[in-house]
Amino acid sequence: MKIPTTQRAIQLVGPNELRLNPNKPVPIPGPRQVLCRVEVCGLCFSDLKLLKQFSGHARKSEVKAGIDPQALREMPHYVPGDKPVVPGHETVVRIAAVGPQVARYKVGERYLVQTDYRWLPTANSASAFGYNFEGALQEYVLVDERVITAPEGESMLIPAPEDLPASAIALCEPWACVEDAYVEQQRRTLQRSLVVGDGEVPGATRARPDALPAGAFDEVIYFGSDPAVVEKLFASVAAHGLLVICQCGGRFGRPVVAAIGRVHYGGIRIVGTTSRNVADALAGIPATAEIRPHDKVNIIGAAGPMGTMHVIRDLCQGVAGVTVLAGDLSDERLAALRRLAEPLAAKNRLTLKTYNPARDKLAEKSNYIVLMAPVPALVAQAVKDAAPKAIINIFAGIPADKTGEIDLDAYIEKQCYFIGTSGSTLDDMKAVLAKVKARTLDTNLSVAAVAGLDGAIDGIHAVEKNTLPGKIVVYPSVRDLPLTPVPHWNAETEQALLKQS
Repeated sequence: MKIPTTQRAIQLVGPNELRLNPNKPVPIPGPRQVLCRVEVCGLCFSDLKLLKQFSGHARKSEVKAGIDPQALREMPHYVPGDKPVVPGHETVVRIAAVGPQVARYKVGERYLVQTDYRWLPTANSASAFGYNFEGALQEYVLVDERVITAPEGESMLIPAPEDLPASAIALCEPWACVEDAYVEQQRRTLQRSLVVGDGEVPGATRARPDALPAGAFDEVIYFGSDPAVVEKLFASVAAHGLLVICQCGGRFGRPVVAAIGRVHYGGIRIVGTTSRNVADALAGIPATAEIRPHDKVNIIGAAGPMGTMHVIRDLCQGVAGVTVLAGDLSDERLAALRRLAEPLAAKNRLTLKTYNPARDKLAEKSNYIVLMAPVPALVAQAVKDAAPKAIINIFAGIPADKTGEIDLDAYIEKQCYFIGTSGSTLDDMKAVLAKVKARTLDTNLSVAAVAGLDGAIDGIHAVEKNTLPGKIVVYPSVRDLPLTPVPHWNAETEQALLKQS
């Protein structure tokens, strides 16, 4: 197929400023670059966060390390800060052209794209395809070997089988983000610690918390119960660090302003004990955030696209005795969720209960809570609603700079544990793709609508307004296809659509 000189693309040019560019140049790949034709691209709630925040998004800022700055200057698809960006990161591509120094990839090969470049840090997160590098809501997208190759040599292009529909493969990306939220390993040991105490604590500093270096410590261990001190100590916790609180028998006595946005995007964790024993606090850290036998899993926002994936995943995980409590404000979406999930619950002999929180009150506390909306008040409410030893999974990405008032007295007394993850790993993607290839997981179950680029902007706004109960997938090669709801989606319906294009 001849490669055109121009293409159609969705571009985000500023906060809430999306446009369909009918004449975006198709780049010629440089020596180490690969040009890909986009087969399909799923729309994600994360696209909405980028839409709102634009250059303020944690993943839209400049690369801080991990690559030669001169190499970045050679990449027309590197678009940090205020530069227009093509969003879209749930994609399957086919190689259309390669640069003269590229030997690893051949024209015609098909790949699932892993989009999370964790070895290329930004100021508060990591680089990613569809954020500070152009994404897949266009007909052709450029990638560079120096970006898509991890330090250990693994490629972020995962070979995709020819016998699966593009949509099912592309949706491995959001399903992998769900998988990562449960399987990420949690650190339970101390590394580079700062110890702060209100009273006479051996080895503790009495320095003013606001005079301590920002982000300098893998752990900040606090002995005391002064809420004003804790509020300032968050700033000294490094990315993926621990704040360990030993209340020594005291109480904060009021809600504490906590850096909950950094739980998701910064990977920080908060643990505590009412005693003065650090080991008691560390004992509350689970190995992973996996659901446990007989957990009551309360998924808040369960009938949206990503919430539906959590429901399906937890019902199909093979964990005995699990009850899934699926809450959503839309009765229509709840009905659609029941049609999809009740057969899975019955098949696996588990319990599914749906509820509308505007009308229904849960009779008992939950020991696993998943939050699908980036609202700090929901995090605070989750602490109140949590049973002892509850895991509170902040799945929706609250911006890294946002705080929330949390009842840390209750959080520590109950031994709750906040977890939040951003993106997925290559292993997560491979695990989900293996399930799809083995036909044990049908990712197409979550498809609710399809569109061409003509309907992509409407699709993003539909994600914003939660008007559809599942995922929207966009086929850039299909012309004149508006946003179109579909009752079911599979290989046959996809093939019929592509034949018309």
